[in-house]
Order: sequence, then C-alpha cells, then structure tokens
Amino acid sequence: MNLKPLHDRLIVRPAKPEEVTKGGIILPDTAKEKPVQGEVLACGPGKYDESGKLTPIGVKVGDKVLYGKYSGTEISLDGEDVLIMRESDVFAIVETNGKAKK
Repeated sequence: MNLKPLHDRLIVRPAKPEEVTKGGIILPDTAKEKPVQGEVLACGPGKYDESGKLTPIGVKVGDKVLYGKYSGTEISLDGEDVLIMRESDVFAIVETNGKAKK
C-alpha cells in the first residue's frame, strides 16, 4: 500500500458482512448490514493541539476496532475497499483476554 494517512486519520479494512444468520438463514446483499468492525491498516502521526504539541494517535496498525456504521470515506485501494476515517470515529479497540485481538 502506498497511501499514508495524515494527522489523526486511519485506513481501516472493514470486516466482511455476515453471510448467514446464527439460525442458518442466508442473507441476500440487500439485507446485509454495513460492518462496524475492521482492522487498522495505516495510521497518521497524530493531531496537533492549539499550542502546536503533537498528540499521538491511540491505535496502531493491526488493531481490530469498532466504529460508527456510516463513519469514514470509502475508497478502493489496490482493488480492495477500505475506509479513511478520523481517530475520533473509532469507538473502541476489540480485545480478547486483556490483549488487543490480532
């Protein structure tokens, strides 16, 4: 990937939408919900505050994150659909057993 986000922006690969419900019903494309979880592919350096001090970003490449359903801007990068969003659009980092999920 030759795209580097600026400031407090992230590039996130959305998780694949659910194809089958827990009850075994196959969902058509029109019934699938937009994913709200994804993997961080790239991070900007952070955001500058009013005094000019750099506040580093709180997530890192490889983190699994939860974000708003309509957050970010969808782009196609190397044939793959990804999202560019601000760090503030991320609600949480998904962790398992006290460690960030990989």
